[in-house]
Amino acid sequence: MPATTMDQLVALCKRRGFIFQNADIYGGMQGVYDYGPLGVELKNNVKAAWWRAMIYERDDIEGLDAAILTNRKVLHYSGHEDTFSDPMTDCRKCKGRFRADHIKDGKCPNCGSTDLTEPRPFNLMFKTTVGPVDNAENIAYLRPETAQAIFTQFKNVVDSTSRKLPFGIAQIGKSFRNEITPRNFIFRVREFEQAELEYFVEPGDDEKWHEYWKEERVRWWEEQGLPREHMNIYTTPKDDLAHYAKACYDIEYQFPHGMEELEGIANRTDYDLGNHTKAQEEFGLSAKVHANSESTQKLAILNDEKKKWEVPFVIEPSMGVDRAVLALLTEAYTEEDLGEGNSRIVLKLKKHLAPIKVAVIPLKKNNEQIMNKCHEIKQNLLKLGIGRVALENTGNIGKAYRRHDEVGTPLCITVDFETIEQQPETVTIRDRDTMAQERVKIADLPNYLREYFLQK
Repeated sequence: MPATTMDQLVALCKRRGFIFQNADIYGGMQGVYDYGPLGVELKNNVKAAWWRAMIYERDDIEGLDAAILTNRKVLHYSGHEDTFSDPMTDCRKCKGRFRADHIKDGKCPNCGSTDLTEPRPFNLMFKTTVGPVDNAENIAYLRPETAQAIFTQFKNVVDSTSRKLPFGIAQIGKSFRNEITPRNFIFRVREFEQAELEYFVEPGDDEKWHEYWKEERVRWWEEQGLPREHMNIYTTPKDDLAHYAKACYDIEYQFPHGMEELEGIANRTDYDLGNHTKAQEEFGLSAKVHANSESTQKLAILNDEKKKWEVPFVIEPSMGVDRAVLALLTEAYTEEDLGEGNSRIVLKLKKHLAPIKVAVIPLKKNNEQIMNKCHEIKQNLLKLGIGRVALENTGNIGKAYRRHDEVGTPLCITVDFETIEQQPETVTIRDRDTMAQERVKIADLPNYLREYFLQK
């Protein structure tokens, strides 16, 4: 099968309501996208799968949902104000602006000119002011990552949950980076969503846990439908590491535009907690962590065995939710030749990720008896809690099947005249991947669907 192209995915996403260009009627905004009716379902299902794996299926991770507006001091002491930048260059001929590290052979990507300005650092953070007075004292930022709130809330989480090492704090939320050159659809954008885990471990155990989370995250991606052979583990060279990292693995995926990062797994050591602890001391806020402790470190945890307070090391698996959506769409997109000049597009998403789990389809449009039965079946299926159940009233069964193949609906239930004329009442269930059909009693539908969606 030919490789999926970005043009195919962009066309599908617009045609079927997955992803739209933001402010499209005004010409759009570069690097900003909106998720449509099916896109928001897919994205929510990806986030739910991540949250379930991190929070519900484990006993060592807590959740957090922190604010987007970020105190300037947080990003000053985290190092982002000084280091969170990309090299930028301008073409003097066509006036284009680009990331200098993306320039090939010293030529402008637009016009081919070699008359480029010297690279200069461009800070990626979106700056704003809080309150009515626009001055330096009121500067704040839209967060460039979700991690910093986890670090600044570390003590509150530990105090309220009595966690001991190793343990983690996980968060899903929006982040903002003023990318110089957004590109490749939703792969690199200015407003995006992250799913990040900060996993706190004892100093000295960090390398062991770094390896553990690398394998754990690859395994999770396989469960979502990405084959291991379509992924690559890239070890970041020392010279290319972020300012906070001791080491980093990138889980890369074969996107339509090439093998690129899907998720980063960084060993952040004690950089963040250490820096924020020093900041507390600088501001005279270094009250003892515990009344009878000798420590003045705010962001520390008591090691019961060593009887001392320690600043933990941190392992950070950080996933881009938008990149996850793009990867899963790429992997699921399938064009099948049905013979005799017929073909179909199928989105072979895993069942738990599919935007619509079941479509209920009347054989005849606007037939009162059939439609009443369709509504009854839909309402009963919603009680199962399997996800979105759609009623497809187009009047053309063939087109309805093709539409739901294309958006990844695993099962279609057809209500026909036999359903309402015979006893016991039965419906036809059609499988997306095999197109096989079978007749099932309506009374048996709940157990049938429970068993189907529980299967891996």
